[in-house]
Amino acid sequence: MARNWPIIQRDSEFEAISAALTGSEQAGVVLTGDVGVGKTTLARQATSAIGGTIRWVAGTESARSIPLGVFAHLVGVSTAHDPVTFMSAAREALLADGHTVIGVDDAHLLDQLSAALLLQLAIDKAAHIVVTVRSAVPVPDAVTSLWKDGHLLRIDLRPFTERQSVQLVESMVGGQLEGFTANLMWESSAGNALFLRHVVEGALEAGTLRQVNGVWQLRGRTAVTSELAALLEDRVEQLPESVLRVLELLTFCEPIDLDVLVELAGEDAVEAAESRGVIRVVENAHHLVVRYNHPLFGEVIRRRLGIVSARRLRGCLYTSLKERPINSAADRIRLAELALDSDKSADSALFEAAAADAIGLANLPLGERFARAAVRRGGGVEAADLLARALLWQGHRIEAERILAGFDPDQLDEVQLARWGSTRVANLLWAMGDADGAGDVLALVRGRLKHPKIGTIFDGLASASAVNENRIEDACAAADAVMTIKGAPPWAVWWAAFGGGLALALMGKGQAARRYAARGRAVEEHIDGLNRFMSTHAEVLALTFTGDLDAARRCAGAYFGYSAPGQYLAWGMSKILQGTVDVAQGRFPDGIEHLEQALAALAAEGAAAWMFPARIRLAEAYSALGRATEAAESIAEATARGGRHSAVYEPQLELARAWLAAADGTVTLAVRIALAAADAAAGSQQHAIEAMALHTAARFGDHSVAARLADLAARVDGRLVRAQARHAVALAAHDGPGLDAAAAEFEHIGSMLSAADAAAQAASAYERVGDRRRLLECAARSNRLAVACGGASTPALRKAARPLPLTAREREIANLVAAGLSNRQIADRLTVSVRTVEGHLYRACGKVDVTDRDSLGAVLRGESRPG
Repeated sequence: MARNWPIIQRDSEFEAISAALTGSEQAGVVLTGDVGVGKTTLARQATSAIGGTIRWVAGTESARSIPLGVFAHLVGVSTAHDPVTFMSAAREALLADGHTVIGVDDAHLLDQLSAALLLQLAIDKAAHIVVTVRSAVPVPDAVTSLWKDGHLLRIDLRPFTERQSVQLVESMVGGQLEGFTANLMWESSAGNALFLRHVVEGALEAGTLRQVNGVWQLRGRTAVTSELAALLEDRVEQLPESVLRVLELLTFCEPIDLDVLVELAGEDAVEAAESRGVIRVVENAHHLVVRYNHPLFGEVIRRRLGIVSARRLRGCLYTSLKERPINSAADRIRLAELALDSDKSADSALFEAAAADAIGLANLPLGERFARAAVRRGGGVEAADLLARALLWQGHRIEAERILAGFDPDQLDEVQLARWGSTRVANLLWAMGDADGAGDVLALVRGRLKHPKIGTIFDGLASASAVNENRIEDACAAADAVMTIKGAPPWAVWWAAFGGGLALALMGKGQAARRYAARGRAVEEHIDGLNRFMSTHAEVLALTFTGDLDAARRCAGAYFGYSAPGQYLAWGMSKILQGTVDVAQGRFPDGIEHLEQALAALAAEGAAAWMFPARIRLAEAYSALGRATEAAESIAEATARGGRHSAVYEPQLELARAWLAAADGTVTLAVRIALAAADAAAGSQQHAIEAMALHTAARFGDHSVAARLADLAARVDGRLVRAQARHAVALAAHDGPGLDAAAAEFEHIGSMLSAADAAAQAASAYERVGDRRRLLECAARSNRLAVACGGASTPALRKAARPLPLTAREREIANLVAAGLSNRQIADRLTVSVRTVEGHLYRACGKVDVTDRDSLGAVLRGESRPG
């Protein structure tokens, strides 16, 4: 696939080359590095920038046996063939045009006479020289002397950093690269520019690199182009059979224990592979393991092997490893992978255990493969349950429901019934959005269970179901019942920790929510990997609602270990956690990037209730930056997929609508929606959301919420709600110093947009009493904070930035005029008459000294100022 690849700048190396080729201290530069690292590209870029006469030659294997081979074309055929005369003629031809830059590519392949000529030119400083040399290969002594004796500056060209690799790929594909994909590509290419290019082109050809919601994602194994495979094949074909055997075994089991590899391939072969630089031996948990020296070698070896050979090699590895102790989930997964496509047989128990391990590590595609293998080998409801769990998280909810519905609950024992029922309720409620169906299955199973501890699993699940349906008090009661039982099963504790923890966080009981989260973490090794993000999300919310944003950041950024392509869903969920904290802190560009990538990674069919918070936070971030159209789209997506299964998010979604109205310039409507969100939250005991909504109304200019916020400050944990209450009191009193103090407090907490709004309102309060010095100080502070938020635009900030002598209603109508709405559209939006709109416009035009609505709109857009 022919593509024009951009050149990624290496500024420091470029400057060093330029200085060496134009200065007098040294005769030039030697660039060393691995094949494909970009030596030639950088050398030619630098010499072209200098200009002048440039002569390029390239060392080759075929010319290596010819004396003065790379320079032979410069010497006439009649020239004497003794070395001295030959070199003299070549030197004369090279320097015939005066000052010359001589470029030699792959100088490690030079014949001895050419290398000697190059060294002589460098010693005499007869020309400037730029040379490229491949690392870790034999080099003629004369070429080594170029840098060893200080004639040329040596620059070791390193592989690209991850940032440079991302820049290269994004420039090529013309779009944003998913962070998870960027890391996989960087690791598989080891930052080698040539390899990276072929990895991208191979993935595009294979269809595994595709664009989803504007984000480029790699799903599946990395692929390499035939061109790169041929390039690496040349190196592979020079290896002896014994070393090839080592690489073939490593292809299907990397990393592999050194002792196992020695047993299968022989000690001499392993030593030879290491000495040739194709493998490396590293220490891992006090054991020596073997890895490829470059990750793409495995793909090349894999392409060389036929199906029969690959099955035989996997079988050989499986036979050896199954006799050894299994010390970890990784050991079991590796054994199951080998058995899956080998010429040996394994029973369903291995695949069931490996499926549970893979699902526990959030590698859902791998868990699905193992679970299907277990089902094919006669696994019963246990194998089917694992398969359904892997499917529902990937969005294949219909297939998951079909598999589970195929079992008769009357034929299951209580342990089987618990597994079957838990997964089916989770699939119906969270993946399919069928709260009624989930409730029916939950009731059916609870009615049949007799064992009390097994029954607690469904008490916990009832808590998780209740919180999503916005039955906050029921969720807390069910969770409390589980938490008081000593020795409750891990899944019972986890469901209760999630359901009760989220309910407590929304109620504003942050400390209790964190205790529930700690109980959940204590059993998480028994829980599916992706489920952990649900309880972590509840903890992150509890921390943000209380104002402990640094702790929320640490919680959201906890490392979950994403090393396999199949863990992209876990990566996406971690981005939701990070984006949630970003928005709480006012880091809106970061939040948008994290949340957009999360939604692209999680893009799948189904209700997917766990994506609601991402869409809500994204809408808030868009609105804060004035990107109303995108905010509206995000809200519409959440609304379209809403229902009883996601009712808990309705007050937050209503608050996002308030932010959208504010971004549209309809501040009166924004206040009304924010107050409605507060009432909805209060009605369901979501007091933390109630406080957030009331404070939002205050930030939009409402003076009526101070008493209500003060009451909540006595009931909701944390310093944030107390700061919100003090802010509302100061706003109602037009108290400039009080608003100024509120801005400082919010900034200390880390809630930067609240700080910006409070500072902007302080500026307005100082303007009201004619204190111009403090007005300017607060306006500057609000501007600084708004910039820190990515250029936020809120009603308070807009008013502080353009202080005009307008009432709130006049400003609102003028903003809508500036947005291009007609008088009729404005009247419809504000539910007033056209005559009322016209009256406000008439008075507003008089106050800012303009004659018509178009000029008024221009003033509000900052396009002109009254004279």
